[in-house]
Amino acid sequence: MKEYFVDLHVHIGRSSDGKVVKRGTANDLTFANIAYEARYRKGINVMGVVDCVSPWIIKDIEDLLKKGELEELPEGGMIYRDDLVILLGSEIETREKGGCHAHSVVFFPYFSQVKEFSHIMEDYMPNLAENSTMSRLSGQQLFDIADSLGGFYMPAHAFTPHKSFYGNCTHSLHTVFDENSFAKIPAVELGLSADTYMASLLSELDGKAFTSNSDAHSLIKMGREYNVMRLAALNYDEVLKALKGQDGRGIVANYGLDPKLGKYHRTFCLQCKEITDLPPPVLKCPNDPGHRVVVGVRDRIEVIKDRDDSPTDMKERFAKRASSAKRPPYHYQVPLNFLPGVGPRTIDKLLDAFGTEMNILHRVEPEDLAKVVPQSIVDLIVKGREGRLAIAHGGGGIYGKVLD
Repeated sequence: MKEYFVDLHVHIGRSSDGKVVKRGTANDLTFANIAYEARYRKGINVMGVVDCVSPWIIKDIEDLLKKGELEELPEGGMIYRDDLVILLGSEIETREKGGCHAHSVVFFPYFSQVKEFSHIMEDYMPNLAENSTMSRLSGQQLFDIADSLGGFYMPAHAFTPHKSFYGNCTHSLHTVFDENSFAKIPAVELGLSADTYMASLLSELDGKAFTSNSDAHSLIKMGREYNVMRLAALNYDEVLKALKGQDGRGIVANYGLDPKLGKYHRTFCLQCKEITDLPPPVLKCPNDPGHRVVVGVRDRIEVIKDRDDSPTDMKERFAKRASSAKRPPYHYQVPLNFLPGVGPRTIDKLLDAFGTEMNILHRVEPEDLAKVVPQSIVDLIVKGREGRLAIAHGGGGIYGKVLD
């Protein structure tokens, strides 16, 4: 068994010939660029790409297979240059009761299943070639399709106020999925504005793994959240076993943004343009209850939780092994591009010197960092490792900020 870095939510923005696959993403976010960035600059071992339902991406994958740059593994997944495994999946938007929308990701072990999924989804996605996300399905219907093809299903960024199950659709996944389906869902994605301790306030999630993934819409944001998994080998089957906690495989640790850095951590008034700093839950504008607000993840969880604890209480219980759910530690990570004064040139200097961002954030000694960048930046990286950075929380689509 070895430990590997795993990021299960990266978007593909464009096909190799420039066709738009996912709007709101960087132009250079192609399948080939994602693979190269993950392998050589980020240091990620398993990458989940989530727009493979697109016919343009299916063609790109076929071309890479013909060129020998990708190879399908018998145990599922694609191997890229010997030590990066890519899982093929899609993020799909579903419509639930009452008209709300939610995002989920589905993954499949084999390319043939991805192609069959794309063919099936042509009946439920009105403009599949130009929109790889929107569907007419419910979450239950999407689960049924993925399950019938041998894939697995995971609710995405489950607490965010826009297009997530807990964020704007329901207080419980049992209102969306039948009991058999709920039992088969191996994991829930936390999203950038939540962590293990917040999500653990919902007891129905005690049997689910929590994943921290980047939901990257640009190359630089890949790996801003990730999981460390204990696996016997790099392939789809091993990752699924880790999500299920089977045969000694498992998630060893979650690395994610401090939730305060997330874009939707606290409630934001759309008219006052203010992020609340009042104790949660804040569901209305403190200045004028008639103003429209975007309810923050921390505030929403306070409303729907069924445990009396606070996130701080849960963190202390986990540290004492006193929780009802066995959870790996959640480490707060601050990516390089979130640090004040660290721009693309500085990141390139660090990567040239030390190989990958994972290495820089977690392994390189401070004295070695100081040979490449100013001491002020070294201090920020070390404080980020130790969770000592001062942060102003985000909300309403605005990221939090590191204040140091």
